[in-house]
Amino acid sequence: MKILVTGATGQLGHDVAEELAKRGHESIGVGSADMDITSEEQVRKIFDRVRPEAVVHCAAYTAVDRAEDEPELCRRINAEGTRRIARFCREYGCKLLYISTEYVFEGEGERPWEPDDTPNPLNVYGQSKYEGEQAVQEYLDKYFIVRISWVFGLHGGNFVRTMLRLGRERGAVKVVDDQIGSPTYTRDLSILLADMAESEKYGIYHASNEGFCSWYEFAAEIFRKAGLRVDVTPVDSGSFPTKARRPHNSRMNKDKIVKNGFNKLPPWQDALERYLRELSD
Repeated sequence: MKILVTGATGQLGHDVAEELAKRGHESIGVGSADMDITSEEQVRKIFDRVRPEAVVHCAAYTAVDRAEDEPELCRRINAEGTRRIARFCREYGCKLLYISTEYVFEGEGERPWEPDDTPNPLNVYGQSKYEGEQAVQEYLDKYFIVRISWVFGLHGGNFVRTMLRLGRERGAVKVVDDQIGSPTYTRDLSILLADMAESEKYGIYHASNEGFCSWYEFAAEIFRKAGLRVDVTPVDSGSFPTKARRPHNSRMNKDKIVKNGFNKLPPWQDALERYLRELSD
């Protein structure tokens, strides 16, 4: 199958393109330098050249706090850019996998969010990704909307790398303990996304590594597995005011993955251990 991967220079897009190629698909990865999704001309040029059978749309504006100051740019990429990709997918008759986020939810309570729960975003970034979801559903029947959370991978900055750097530099960190969710390792997620691309089990899915934790628990496990002696202090979100509001409850129910014949991702602790091993190699 000929599959176009947007955002292929990012940590998820890179791994998805690699996994698809490993399976023998013709995987064509493009970054913003190759295809600016806010440009009608550039998107058409790539679709005309590639003529994909499927698109995995990883490209996104992900600077959550900066989005509050740049709402128009954020929406131009995440909402209008995704609308453009969806429109071209319809024109070319190809399926679309759109990578979304748990930030589409308001983040209150403790119950894990279901795929069919009504989104109610807290911030500009979440709203822009939700508008992208709406565009996908408006234009296509053959689509996967895959909401993910707390992503870490080898090809980009992330929470794990930040904690390792701060732990080594300072020997002590403060981390919020009132935001609960699930880390997602891009290598594990890429396998699931490739499985989906090879199927026709369309719909909205939640996907992250198994198990829930707070950012504080995630940080403590990072240092434990990395063999670093770092003093980790739990604090509430008020100790780190941010421009964009963050959800306290990022738990997601992933049962639909198994129900539709896919494999759930391994536990986040296992994923973290493998990731740290790869970082040190």
